[in-house]
Amino acid sequence: MLGRLSLLLGLAAFACQASALTVYKYTDANGVVTYSDQAAPGAKVFVFSDRMVEKLDNQVKLETRKHAAGETLLVRNDLYAPVQVELKLEQLSNVSGAPGKPINWVLPPRSEIRLATLAPLDPAKPLRYTPKLNYALGDPRLLPINQAYPLPWRGGPFRLTQGANGQYSHFTPKGRYALDIAMPEGTPIVAARSGVVVKTENAQSGRGNNPSGNFVRILHDDGTMGVYLHLMQGSVNVREGQRVAVGAPIGRSGNTGNSTGPHLHFVVQRNVGMALESIPFEFAQPVDSLPNFAVGGD
Repeated sequence: MLGRLSLLLGLAAFACQASALTVYKYTDANGVVTYSDQAAPGAKVFVFSDRMVEKLDNQVKLETRKHAAGETLLVRNDLYAPVQVELKLEQLSNVSGAPGKPINWVLPPRSEIRLATLAPLDPAKPLRYTPKLNYALGDPRLLPINQAYPLPWRGGPFRLTQGANGQYSHFTPKGRYALDIAMPEGTPIVAARSGVVVKTENAQSGRGNNPSGNFVRILHDDGTMGVYLHLMQGSVNVREGQRVAVGAPIGRSGNTGNSTGPHLHFVVQRNVGMALESIPFEFAQPVDSLPNFAVGGD
């Protein structure tokens, strides 16, 4: 375990070179994994992906209800969080009732709304149009409350291995202000703020198909969301729709997804207008840290 933690800490030391830094992953004959910026024989390029897979398509749906007068377009939100939606109608033919610009709305949790009712200009001919629905979690009208976050784990002390704007992986809008804290697998992870559990993933082993690994997303009362990534398989002990208090156990740290070693990736996000982005935050107490190579510190 200590060896795996050392690998993660070592990776942070060369993560500052550039956003285009190439990282190589090498597994020796004894199964020991090494990450390096040097292309050793047999090494493979380690590809980082920030694409968080939350599989929302089955929970935010555009529905078409046909009737004698035409068709009604509704959007249903089955999530335990509000969703901002944008509906565009393109390639219109024989359509009346279509708006001239995209329809924007914020649906409350577990609700549906009628966005448009369309009718044929010529009843003898069919309606023809192409709907395009975009959506983003959260209500962009809410403003974050500035507050310090209790540490979302039990035990330690542990070390910060990549900070905000880290050039290894914390350079995209969704993860710019994330923090990576190295810790042994199985460390208890707790809610840093109270809120409603919106999404979870609990079945992924190893790297899997989701770069985020197993995770918990919690919606806070001010519209922000705390996301806890790379959790241990089977450790998530909260359910979607459940309200949790500050300090409530939600899972255990792991090494799943696109992770270079056992750690917790913690980020706070909000909807800034049809897009989730990370926002700055701070912990209520200091976290032991290495020199912050990820942001070019000494």
